[in-house]
Amino acid sequence: MDDNIIGKAVKIAVFAHKDQVRKADGLPFIIHPFMVALKLAKYNFSDKIVAAALVHDVLEDTNFSEKILKNELGKEVLEIVKAVTNDNSLIWEDEKKKYIETVRNGPDGSKAVSLADKIHNIESLLQAYKKQGPEIWKKFNRGKEKKIWFEEEVLKMLKETWDHPMIKEYEVLINKEKKLE
Repeated sequence: MDDNIIGKAVKIAVFAHKDQVRKADGLPFIIHPFMVALKLAKYNFSDKIVAAALVHDVLEDTNFSEKILKNELGKEVLEIVKAVTNDNSLIWEDEKKKYIETVRNGPDGSKAVSLADKIHNIESLLQAYKKQGPEIWKKFNRGKEKKIWFEEEVLKMLKETWDHPMIKEYEVLINKEKKLE
């Protein structure tokens, strides 16, 4: 076990996300990468993949340097993070289509991180929905219909390219999400 890479990733994530909150529930953002990493650790993914999970949003959601990320955590972690990073310069639909293709063509670690990320996002949404009800959909750029479209497209890509028990877990969560008002 490479405690060093996990420790470095924790420090980077805490530093990079220190003032951020989650849009659905307002909780400190840092909970999210920790939950994604814990899910992957539970399935015995490598330390590099767990480290990538811890920092999977730093390039997309902060001004953290790609060069520093590579220097601290290595090329493999950077490749995973880049594959799961949205291109915010595109319009939403194109951004999501590109995301699906970069994960499809990325290393298996990117599929693992993407899947654990999507699972935690829906778990968080389901929890927030209990308090906020249908108002929750207003917090998403394109509302419920487009969010579910994206979830289903990610699921389809994962079923075509990878095999892991988390895929079924994701599918069950999407079906729960679809039943919400």
